[in-house]
Amino acid sequence: MNSCRALLPAVIALALTSTVAALDRPDVTFKVFQFPADKIPRVDGNTDDWAMVPESYVIGMDQFVNDSRNHPPPDPKNLDVKIRVGWVKGLNRLYFLYEAYDNYWDFADPGLHNDTFEIVVDGDASGGPLIDKGHKEMWTPEMVGASAAAPDNRISVDDANWAIHGVHAQNYHIFTPAEGKDWCMAWSSATWIKELPWANAACAYNFKPGESGKLVLEFWITPFDYAGPEGPQRAVESVLTENKIIGLGMIVIDYDGPEKQQGRDFWNLSRHHTAYGHASELCAFKLMPLEPQFLKPIEAQWTWRVIDMDRRLVAFKDLSVGKIASWKWDFGDGETSTDQHPIHAYKDSRSNHVVVLEIEGPEGKSRRSKVWDVQLK
Repeated sequence: MNSCRALLPAVIALALTSTVAALDRPDVTFKVFQFPADKIPRVDGNTDDWAMVPESYVIGMDQFVNDSRNHPPPDPKNLDVKIRVGWVKGLNRLYFLYEAYDNYWDFADPGLHNDTFEIVVDGDASGGPLIDKGHKEMWTPEMVGASAAAPDNRISVDDANWAIHGVHAQNYHIFTPAEGKDWCMAWSSATWIKELPWANAACAYNFKPGESGKLVLEFWITPFDYAGPEGPQRAVESVLTENKIIGLGMIVIDYDGPEKQQGRDFWNLSRHHTAYGHASELCAFKLMPLEPQFLKPIEAQWTWRVIDMDRRLVAFKDLSVGKIASWKWDFGDGETSTDQHPIHAYKDSRSNHVVVLEIEGPEGKSRRSKVWDVQLK
């Protein structure tokens, strides 16, 4: 790396602020299923963990657009794909189940010529280009100071490309199946994003190259708001929260012959061919709350934060679930409150407190105690 790398954060900031976030298919918002914390799927190539996911979350071939320029109609006898996407509250991971039948599985080549499931994720839906100089048609003049042909001479085109290449949104070429090679190619300057502890994958199949059959692929990835070429030490994970909209693209590449382009179909969830390298052309996916069957009728939960340490002032926030008629807080210092979201000033000198919230409603009662979580030092 040369000295120009010191300027790369500024290039990234300029690139991101010069784009206006937008997503393709404004009439469709796909859903990401929330797994309960006690039912996190195992990555083992077995579909049992996904049986709880309703059919309304399934993405099939009928929702893809053929991008190989010849526009054949979907034919399940040739290729049939079902995809489910999930998440777990509190974990910045996206889980995927990819099930596919293909009449000709092509995976003998050690390189890119491989049946592929390609995904692109933009965890904060910021939009904009995410790939390198090989696709200059996606670059805007602001990204390199002047233009890709005549850049600001303080930053080389190579350095500017490297600064944007998979940094704010990530592209994964997932080989289906991967035999004798890594499970995917991370098309990024940060190739470590495909490795533990940031990703994991498992695949199950019983066919040989050129044969037909069914493949099951399970994997999870970590989306990043920043994943730079310097390594994971400066990476910033995308924070996943309920009802958040993320940008997500899916491409199915189907080869049916030994030549590079022979028999290739390129099925895209976006209507734009270039969605593989432009996050503004991805589709909107919503991180859904838990389905009703996984919610308890009533359950107490809460959080807290110090808003003024000098006055020992703490704000409490109720996060309880269910129909609630009353709240009772015990702040652990002899004081109580019946407000839903109270603010309390501690007058004692203790640093640790046991705080209890009790709620009551038509479905019963629930209590949540936090022992020494509320600390004032």
